Amino acid sequence: MFKLDTQSRTPIYEQLKAQITELVVIGALEPGSQLPSVRSLARDLGVNPNTVQKAYQDLERDQVIYSVSGKGSFIASHDRSRRKIQLQFLDRLKLAARDVMNSGTPLEEAVETVRTVYEEGVTQ
Repeated sequence: MFKLDTQSRTPIYEQLKAQITELVVIGALEPGSQLPSVRSLARDLGVNPNTVQKAYQDLERDQVIYSVSGKGSFIASHDRSRRKIQLQFLDRLKLAARDVMNSGTPLEEAVETVRTVYEEGVTQ
């Protein structure tokens, strides 16, 4: 379910957060779906449980998931999390847009790239 890049400069917990968030956005993880336990996911991924716990804590703070004591972590309802996720993605898009602008790429080319992604539904 999750693919981690141990060679990446992005911390493992950030990679895990990003992947869970993306799965929520595309609807692969429905509201109310239970996530694997911290220990189970850490074992499956071969990482320290504290790494998974950090990702889950951040996702809970961002209202993407919620925890029920003794039961586990679950995907929050879309009305609680979807807009917050959208705003986070827009912030990332702004940073990328600045990089594209600073590279000297023409505005029309950048806009056309975003339009193509929307029209083709390109995901990575």
